[in-house]
Amino acid sequence: MIQLINRPQYTERIKPFVNKNIIKVLTGQRRVGKSCILLQLQKHIKECTPEANIIYINKEFEQFSSLRSNTELTDYINQHLDNTKPNYLFIDEVQDIAGFEHTLRSLQAQDACDIYITGSNATMLSSELATYLSGRYIEFHIFSLSYLEFLTFHKLDHSTANLRKYLTFGGLPYLSNLVLEEDIAFEYLRNVYSTILLKDVVKREGIRNVDFLEQLALYTADNVGNLFSSTNISKYLKSQKVNMTPLSVINYLRALQNAFLIHKVQRIDVNGLRKFEIGDKFYFEDLGLRNCHLGFNLQKDIHKLLENAIYLHLRQLQYQVYTGQQNGGREIDFVAMRKDEVVYVQACLQLTDESTRQREFGNLLAIANNYPKYVVSLDEWTSGSNVDGIKHVHLGDFLKMERY
Repeated sequence: MIQLINRPQYTERIKPFVNKNIIKVLTGQRRVGKSCILLQLQKHIKECTPEANIIYINKEFEQFSSLRSNTELTDYINQHLDNTKPNYLFIDEVQDIAGFEHTLRSLQAQDACDIYITGSNATMLSSELATYLSGRYIEFHIFSLSYLEFLTFHKLDHSTANLRKYLTFGGLPYLSNLVLEEDIAFEYLRNVYSTILLKDVVKREGIRNVDFLEQLALYTADNVGNLFSSTNISKYLKSQKVNMTPLSVINYLRALQNAFLIHKVQRIDVNGLRKFEIGDKFYFEDLGLRNCHLGFNLQKDIHKLLENAIYLHLRQLQYQVYTGQQNGGREIDFVAMRKDEVVYVQACLQLTDESTRQREFGNLLAIANNYPKYVVSLDEWTSGSNVDGIKHVHLGDFLKMERY
């Protein structure tokens, strides 16, 4: 029996669209909990409409393996529709059904049922859905557990030790059923990681050089938060003695993004908000998946995990996130935007000396506006201080904030 722990930051956003003739699309990496959110929505619908006829198709279940095309999908749904009741259709991992968008468009045109689908590949939106269902769907991206959700799922209190567990093992929900020890948790995470690479990247994208893909994923994990450029990509290729063009590497990186394993963060001019064409950064969707293959060392990697955790938290709060640059080359780690809100964040492991303080606070002080600005570090004894309006907070406190 699956234990359903509510994730209201998602379910409450979706509920206003229940019984509306618009397809609800839940996207996200495998194993982040999309299926459980579908089940929570089904429970909500049954409570509100006890007579509801719910059709649930999960493509990861063997019983639905025969549904390979839109024709077979349409036949199955037609057999299970009940014209005497309100019908609700839920399809998990819909991208595994070829031509599914044709079935959904037909059902929506007839207003035959209220439709909810999940998918683990971004190309489902950029091609299939966007082409055939433009304006007829709304997307909800599901992330792995936030730090507060991690504490809830694992029945833990906020502490330095438990923050380190989150940074080490990440936020895949199923880990709450396992002991949070490296041998056990990383074995599970490595299996998830392999499934994503083989099923959602290699198979879906038609990747030929699997060995290089695996090396590139590890390289990206080891360079979380670093600026990527054609120069360092070329250096990497030479170090691996691999004959691949930088363009091919970019396409492989895009394939990893399409499976939501990594996220690309573009660089913008802080003053004019102009996007730069080069100098992207990459962060992992889940900290545990980033760590499980690297011969993980928390002390060595902590500054990378600090940045990655801040990025994920901002995205979980529905901010669009960029890395910023000002005149004179001053770097801002994160520029986060949501509607009319803007937040600036600098990540620093520790403010150990005056030159570090000058750099981190000085870069933010140079921004001539009054939007919230934060320096986030692991300095517990200075957390909560304020320097000319810039707040200095501990990572754990920052990850518990819901507004800035």
